[in-house]
Amino acid sequence: MTTTAPTVNGRVIALAHYAGRALVERVMARHGATFHQSVALRAVVIAGESIGRDELVGDVTGSLKIDESVVRGVIEELTATKLLEEDPAEASRLRLTDAGRELCESTAAETAEISARLYAGIPAEELALAGRVLTLVTERANAELAGA
Repeated sequence: MTTTAPTVNGRVIALAHYAGRALVERVMARHGATFHQSVALRAVVIAGESIGRDELVGDVTGSLKIDESVVRGVIEELTATKLLEEDPAEASRLRLTDAGRELCESTAAETAEISARLYAGIPAEELALAGRVLTLVTERANAELAGA
């Protein structure tokens, strides 16, 4: 008996997101960190390991679609646990500490191994197509949110 794969829709996307997120949360929990913290730390890494506080708040708020006050709390947690610190050259900027960098590197390595298993055997063309479709859906959803 063959089953037909479902057409992509909100439920299919959500199920994939939450399954992947649960895996990331498990990795982060082993290191004493949260999913929200991982998103904030990743944003700092992408920015070159230093980012303006307001820029970080905007990036994480936009990525997770959560309230700005929650993101500010996450940043406070990261600074309290010495994973982020104020940049001595410019107090309005935050940068990774050595501990923050180490956490990012180790969790990135662990999640890369998981991702390799999840995407194994899926042809590159199909991954590229899925990437294009999901990017378009994200853009449209963000436009809807901006118009609301």
